[in-house]
Amino acid sequence: MTAAASKKPGDPPADPKVYGWCPGALRPMMSGDGLVVRVRAPLGRLSQEQAQSVARLSQKHGNGLLDLSARANLQMRGIREQAHRRLIDGLRELGLVDDDIGAEARRNVLLTPFWTPDDDTHRIAQDLCQRLTQASDLTLPGKFGFAVDCGPLPLLQDTAADIRIERGSEGLILRADGTDKGLPITSATAADAALDLARWFLKSGGAPSGRGRMKALIASGITLPRGHVAGALRAGFRPAPGPVPAGLLAALEFGQIDAESFAQLAAHAPLRLTPWRMLLLEGVSTGVTCSGAIFDPADPRLRVTACTGAPGCPQALSPTRQLARDLAHSIPADSKLHVSGCAKGCAHPGPAPLTLTATARNRFNLIRNGKAADRPVKTDLNAFALRQTPDLLTAKD
Repeated sequence: MTAAASKKPGDPPADPKVYGWCPGALRPMMSGDGLVVRVRAPLGRLSQEQAQSVARLSQKHGNGLLDLSARANLQMRGIREQAHRRLIDGLRELGLVDDDIGAEARRNVLLTPFWTPDDDTHRIAQDLCQRLTQASDLTLPGKFGFAVDCGPLPLLQDTAADIRIERGSEGLILRADGTDKGLPITSATAADAALDLARWFLKSGGAPSGRGRMKALIASGITLPRGHVAGALRAGFRPAPGPVPAGLLAALEFGQIDAESFAQLAAHAPLRLTPWRMLLLEGVSTGVTCSGAIFDPADPRLRVTACTGAPGCPQALSPTRQLARDLAHSIPADSKLHVSGCAKGCAHPGPAPLTLTATARNRFNLIRNGKAADRPVKTDLNAFALRQTPDLLTAKD
């Protein structure tokens, strides 16, 4: 009898495969629906021409579906292996591909989407991206990233990043993720200071076997480099679709949009990619309608998060998104539901009020106020039963 055949309902699922790196354009990742090609748009912005061309390339070489990642990158799904080279040629013509895989991996920079030309965020992000592209000696873990967040208040503190450049209590600071202390900097010194801190991370043993994150290194009790004394600001920012001073935020159901809708949005304005699975239509306030986007902050779909699920992801043990869609109206307005195809919890790595983690096809464990891999309060819940009796999510044992 095989291990799979001997598995009983409610047993913990086998550990999912952890790749330890993220896909890029030059280094795509195979998924259940084809290659995933991740585009790291310079400064997180696509001109109207770039966005509409990306939509056409997605339809021509893939399945026409685009994901917006939690690091504000655009993922082209279902790319056929034999078409990858032609896709890269098309992206290169649009200025959306790095010179080599190493430069692409290092240029893992997220910036607040509300930057304005020549402000601190804009200048520092440009400088940092250039320095990272040139730093061929810097071999960082695949998920190691930088956040440039220099507006009046930080907006990206709930977004994963290892090194943060943000507004502190007394000016700009460079902060290692996991500590409230930072190094005072200026826009002119920020990029060099960030690279120095990245090299300190490696020298301090932050990436044994090529993997590791800054927050874990800080949690080990290591002493920060000299000068990290400035206090960080804490700002509770809750992004919502609708008008903002920089334009119009359009949310995407499960962070995904079809190429036709993407092109339709780009017909109105340049698009900025956000880490909140929303697109910012630059300089637009009203007059946009699109079936592939959400503009109402009260839309129940904003209460649920779900990964690609089966069969699109080979790690997923069950379909996820239709279940999340069906349960959305039953989730209280002040709560959130995360439906995960496996224990990795890719769509929502942090704790959620309610999490359903697949253990087999249409079978889920329920975790409350935790992550996808945490101990469940209920096991072996049937997807059909959940649809019929959504109170199972909140009912006491």
